[in-house]
Amino acid sequence: MQSSELINNLQRIGFKEYESKVFLVLLKGSAMSASEIADKADIRRTAVYEVLKSFVARGFCNEIETNTILKFEMIDPEVISDKIEREIKKNNETRLENLKETFGSFKNLFRSEESEENRKVNIELIRGFNKHRQEKFIELFKAAEKEILFMIRLEGYVSEELDATAGEFFKKGGVIKSIYESSLNFKIIKDNARKNASIEDLLRICGKFEKSGEQVRISEKQLPNMTVFDRKIVFMNIQDKNIPRHNNSDIIIRNEDFALRMIDLFSYYWNNSKEIDQLKTQVKKKKHGLKRN
Repeated sequence: MQSSELINNLQRIGFKEYESKVFLVLLKGSAMSASEIADKADIRRTAVYEVLKSFVARGFCNEIETNTILKFEMIDPEVISDKIEREIKKNNETRLENLKETFGSFKNLFRSEESEENRKVNIELIRGFNKHRQEKFIELFKAAEKEILFMIRLEGYVSEELDATAGEFFKKGGVIKSIYESSLNFKIIKDNARKNASIEDLLRICGKFEKSGEQVRISEKQLPNMTVFDRKIVFMNIQDKNIPRHNNSDIIIRNEDFALRMIDLFSYYWNNSKEIDQLKTQVKKKKHGLKRN
């Protein structure tokens, strides 16, 4: 491996240019004076002294006193690797602690100066495929107190684990009623790989959600992706396959009259959907009929 490549690799883990050059000289040689190291690294002697002082303090090299001059000798690279790893972990822990402390103090400031006019906005349009859309939904979920009505078309990758936010909502006595579309346009983890889901997978996943506390129905009709929170806020995901994904939008409507109309729509789909056991029986009969034929 070329010296330039080794220097680049050292810089990627936090070494500065001069530190990288001194490190490589020490690595290849034995006990050397600062002057020798400066000559081999092709950098100023004053700069070398600063680097060596830092390396000794960090435990990367030993400082050896002779009758005439100080010499420096690299310690085992495996030991240095362990030291750097501990440094990185400690620095990351400190940064995380500072992050939590700093943003913890922001909680009381969040929207503390929001105008009364903004608070009266009852319709929000969120465009594009980005994390902000998901965060808005989670924000509404966490703020819900009594009831959440879902109409969902499962897409992309679907986890079979109970969402922690849903678990907290159940703990405080909340009710979740969900209607899942029977489409299979999603993937799950099978044999340590993402694979297309089957109707049996959909039934199993919905069964897990039901055991966790959800009231579940499965619709064979196409569903709008819509959620009603506490009978007063409606979150709608507007998807159009004819336009790019990043141009899709979500709409949040804070209007109780509109929410009641959407609850009527939810009730229509709920009453025309099947319970999990009903669909299981239907699937078994269909498979049995295919076997007989």
